[in-house]
Amino acid sequence: MTLMLLDSASLWYRAYYGMPDTLLAPDGTPVNAIRGYLDMTARLIGMYSPSRIVACIEGDWRPSWRVDLFPDYKANRLEEDGEGEEEPDLLTPQIPILLDLLDEFGIPMVGVDDYEADDVMATFAVKEPGPTRIVTGDRDLFQLVDDKRDVKVVYLAKGLSQHDLVDKAWVARKYAIPGDRYALFAMFRGDPSDGLPGVRGIGEKGAALIANHFADVDEALQAAREAHPALKPALAKKIIEGAEYLKIAPTLVHCAKDVALPKLDIAMPKAPADLSKIYAIKEQYGLGASVDRLITALKW
Repeated sequence: MTLMLLDSASLWYRAYYGMPDTLLAPDGTPVNAIRGYLDMTARLIGMYSPSRIVACIEGDWRPSWRVDLFPDYKANRLEEDGEGEEEPDLLTPQIPILLDLLDEFGIPMVGVDDYEADDVMATFAVKEPGPTRIVTGDRDLFQLVDDKRDVKVVYLAKGLSQHDLVDKAWVARKYAIPGDRYALFAMFRGDPSDGLPGVRGIGEKGAALIANHFADVDEALQAAREAHPALKPALAKKIIEGAEYLKIAPTLVHCAKDVALPKLDIAMPKAPADLSKIYAIKEQYGLGASVDRLITALKW
């Protein structure tokens, strides 16, 4: 009864950069991201045999409540005019086509206003019974691994063929921290890809030391103020100096787990009586074997 949650933006970016941009529809529309996304989805279904699936999308990639707390949140990704997320020109026209095709396949898609896809995936992961497999190239989602509920991250940083299946033990080995403290570690270390600075002067080693000795931000701050023996004076000073940022860091870094999700059937889609619309999109955009692979993976 595995639930597969697809971090769709992560997948189509990986597909876009992993497939040649010479893949074009008959009318010249680029289709490399579409074909790569379909191919990856088909392979993932074959690998993990999910009984439930959701393609999670961004309701808002810079939610107002995060930007209100920290105006520089993801500001590094803004277009030059300050409006919208910068993305490759050849990717932009592919996304509506891909979403239309997923809709024709009956693959549930969920995005919620003023929340990121991460928040949607986190809410599904805590509300739905496991096993759950979260497919992403984003390490932020390591905070969601839960061995008791069998929530793991299918981490695509090294590609699908060599992907890692991340659980608490994997996090512990990779970062030398308790496996359930990735979010705390990230609060202190920061995340340049999201424009989050972390605590000034504290890098990966300092963040790991803190995560090994303290369960949350408040414990770390109290320890720094009380000259805890695990903290050298210089590190304690940096923690205290970062107190203002640390007030907002948990809200910025933690995924929201209480998103109001729509009620919908997330079971694997059954074959429609008529595949003509899917085949029409396949022909219009020259999607060839990529569409066929997904049909085969779905056992239609």
